[in-house]
Amino acid sequence: AASNNHRLTVTVKPNSGHTLFRYTAKDIDGITDLSLAGIFTGADTGFPPCTARACMEILDYYDIPIKGKKAAVVGRSLVVGRPLAMMLMKKNATVTICHTRTTLSDMEKICSEADILAVASGRPDTVKKQHTNSGRTVIDVGINVDENGNMCGDANFDEISEAAGAVTPVP
Repeated sequence: AASNNHRLTVTVKPNSGHTLFRYTAKDIDGITDLSLAGIFTGADTGFPPCTARACMEILDYYDIPIKGKKAAVVGRSLVVGRPLAMMLMKKNATVTICHTRTTLSDMEKICSEADILAVASGRPDTVKKQHTNSGRTVIDVGINVDENGNMCGDANFDEISEAAGAVTPVP
């Protein structure tokens, strides 16, 4: 990478495992091995993935307590789910990750008990009213298009907004 470049954006094929891009100093997407290692070890190496960082910024901006809270992250990608879980743990939350192999009953229980619920499943309507309770904070980072051509998140906003204490809208 040229020294006059300040940052690089790297596009990788989803589910490709990893990227061969190794120039961490300019990796603003936080997807190099060294950037991810920094997230997973708690070191200040590289950059965190931008969506995971944005979730943390939302929690900080709205003064939502993290320390000692239960957090559930729905999704285990290296771009959002796993890094966000590590970032929440660094702030002393107790974190559980749910994914496509988590049973529906377990996911419902885990999500409904969480104080903070981050949804990054990549599928619309993954989280519904039964997954949240009064006072919960729900951060939905999903970007989907429903059967009517409307943009929607991974959580059913209409259902969870009635139950959650705070929820991020999509779009």
